[in-house]
Amino acid sequence: MANPNAMRPSIGRALRLQETRQWLLATSTTAAQSRTAAACFSTSAAQSVRKTRDNNRLRGVSTMKRTGPREPLSVSWETLPKPANYKPEVAVDPNHGLWGFFYGKNKLMQTPKEDQSHGRPWTVEELRKKDWEDLHTLWYVCLKERNRISTTNRERERRRLGFGAYEANERDETVVTTMKAIKHVLTERFYVWEDARRLAEEDPEIDLSGEGEAYKPLSEDIQDPTSNKYLADGGEAAAVDLPVAEAPSEPEAGEVKRARRMPVKSSLPRPRF
Repeated sequence: MANPNAMRPSIGRALRLQETRQWLLATSTTAAQSRTAAACFSTSAAQSVRKTRDNNRLRGVSTMKRTGPREPLSVSWETLPKPANYKPEVAVDPNHGLWGFFYGKNKLMQTPKEDQSHGRPWTVEELRKKDWEDLHTLWYVCLKERNRISTTNRERERRRLGFGAYEANERDETVVTTMKAIKHVLTERFYVWEDARRLAEEDPEIDLSGEGEAYKPLSEDIQDPTSNKYLADGGEAAAVDLPVAEAPSEPEAGEVKRARRMPVKSSLPRPRF
């Protein structure tokens, strides 16, 4: 028969073990409750398992150690094409209109000295004597020059040369002054044409309908040229002769011989049209 005193230590250990188990169970329940309470701040469950997948495709590839990719790749042994070493030749028209934007085919821009060598602009008085063809030609010459100056300024800014802008702007101002004078002359001619058109509308002998002749005189009789005031005045002016020198006469006794009188020339200025 076993001694009861020998069984007391084993019973005590069993009781203490039971208490330890109850305490561990209570602790795990409290931790689970706290974990559940903290789960309300997260939309996903806690991942307690370590992530074993590697999303980096270049993991293990080293250029220094010459380690290749971890997975075999499909590589073909076909020869790659090599770029051809040639420069295509583009046919350029030597008489193309775009060459007009430059001062020469082999000259991109002018020097400041060349830009500064220009004359003065045209004045309105000088342009009034020009016909329509001359004004039209001069306008497009100025327009072509402004295009060249603009191309030069753009290229100067692109290359950051830092010189020649002052001379080019002075040249451009001279061209602009000439173009303004051309506009002034054309505006004057337009006003004169408007006045003439209004007078023609009031004249019964002028037909502006565009059918037949524009001038239709009321009487078909030929008028006498002398009846015209302007023609008569012109005829009288042409008939007047300049004064001539008097015929020399023999001086009488006691008289001094006078000098010969020369023809008197008209001092009126010649009209300029």
